[in-house]
Amino acid sequence: MNTQETINLPKRPDRLIDLKKEFNIQSNIQVKGFTSKTKWVPEIDHAYVFDKATTLSILAGFQYNRRVIIQGYHGTGKSTHIEQVAARLNWPCVRINLDSHISRLDLLGKDAIVLENEKQVTKFVEGILPWSIQNPVALVFDEYDAGRPDVMFVIQRILEVEGKLTLLDQNTVLSPHSGFRLFATTNTIGMGDASGLYHGTQQINQGQMDRWHILSTLNYLEPQHEFSIITKKLKSFKSKKSKEMLENMIKLCNLTRQGFINGDISNLMSPRTLLTWCENYQIFKDLQISFELSFLNKCDELEKPIIAEYFQRCFGEELNDFIDST
Repeated sequence: MNTQETINLPKRPDRLIDLKKEFNIQSNIQVKGFTSKTKWVPEIDHAYVFDKATTLSILAGFQYNRRVIIQGYHGTGKSTHIEQVAARLNWPCVRINLDSHISRLDLLGKDAIVLENEKQVTKFVEGILPWSIQNPVALVFDEYDAGRPDVMFVIQRILEVEGKLTLLDQNTVLSPHSGFRLFATTNTIGMGDASGLYHGTQQINQGQMDRWHILSTLNYLEPQHEFSIITKKLKSFKSKKSKEMLENMIKLCNLTRQGFINGDISNLMSPRTLLTWCENYQIFKDLQISFELSFLNKCDELEKPIIAEYFQRCFGEELNDFIDST
């Protein structure tokens, strides 16, 4: 990513968005986006299904410059939801995964050796955060509850709507662009992970949590919505037989999700996993083999009997590989 590049857009959004047309929701909120599309805007997924409450939260973040956190189990599509809203607003969007390897220097910038006039010189290279705050960018922090403490305190500086970013190394104070927006996604709500399901998550300073204006929870899609997405994306799931099979595949996904929530199993089938299973079925033409390659091989050996029971309940047949292994 070239952090020397400026995004050339109007200072403020210049196009009124039809919420019914773009998101299939009714609301009194008036939202504006940009007419022009830049390379920083995500591509539109026309099969995407929007959750109303989460979509309104994200739209409020864009229109009213609210700081928004989307919380939910993995695979619910938290980051994708933000990206797909941004795509329909033509709003540039950048995602950063706050894993343990991201440091404050990665965000703010650091000295690096660069080539100038065919000579190697040491020069300060601006990080993603100073670049984002000076441009009309929706910055999304993925896995926000896994961020290192030094990184979290850097982010805290810009959580205030008019919060300025001070670069001590450069003796510079940066004011945010009027089109800068800030979002985050988390698996927990900032209190740490008491369930043991999400290793590496941290407790978030409550003073920092208070600076986020909106916290929205995103759950898994209703079965009919997942069904609609798959049939739109994959043309081979059009016959009566394949549709019946897909309905049972979705039932199995929901059984794994409920088992995960109940603590019976430590893995689940997200909408992404379901799509992978369907795609692999198109390749192998075998329900069990594609299931094994898409999900079962990722599961703990001690939990496979439970998952095999889920499979039998949905399809009326036992897993051959599981029987062989026992």
